[in-house]
Amino acid sequence: MNVILCEDVDNLGDMGETVRVAPGYARNFLLPRKLAVVADSASARQIEHEMRIIKKREVKRRSELAEVAQGMEGIKVEFTAKAGAEGKLFGSVTSLHISTKLKELGHPVNRRKIQLAEPIKSLGEHEVQVTLTSGIGATIKVIVEAEEPEPGVPDFDDDDDRKVRPAAKETSDEDETSPDETAEPVAESDETTPQDPEEDPMPEVKVDPQ
Repeated sequence: MNVILCEDVDNLGDMGETVRVAPGYARNFLLPRKLAVVADSASARQIEHEMRIIKKREVKRRSELAEVAQGMEGIKVEFTAKAGAEGKLFGSVTSLHISTKLKELGHPVNRRKIQLAEPIKSLGEHEVQVTLTSGIGATIKVIVEAEEPEPGVPDFDDDDDRKVRPAAKETSDEDETSPDETAEPVAESDETTPQDPEEDPMPEVKVDPQ
């Protein structure tokens, strides 16, 4: 059976092309999905004419997209992000982030055109493929640099088990006491050592022996 393809079909032909296929393949696959029409039908000549017009438009569109892809080739998209040990990001850079940045640079691209197997989760330079249409695309460079930490804020990574603990729980060698040390010391003599007026007295720490 001869059919005229209404769309590009892999391993069969391009839109507007007349091809010969098995009747069952045409009836069960091509015709129900409107991927083709029967070439010897009454409307085949009109459809073939329309396909030629559409194909010309498609050639023009692909030419324009090829120029866009050429202008995007090698463009650098830069981000800053918080990162921990070994350059691991606390968050990630997604196709939506890249799409937004490309738009800011004058290259509006749908995020679905950005080929990311998974979000970027590490610092460094990453090559990302942007596919504008079948067979036409560009490779851009996504650069992720570490964000400078805020002054006075400890820079712990996700794997660091250190936590900021309440001040009351922080101890030092001078603060550690045993139950016997909490009792008032018995004066060994009448003489006492005068306290240095410049030093703040240590607060008395009482611990319940139980």
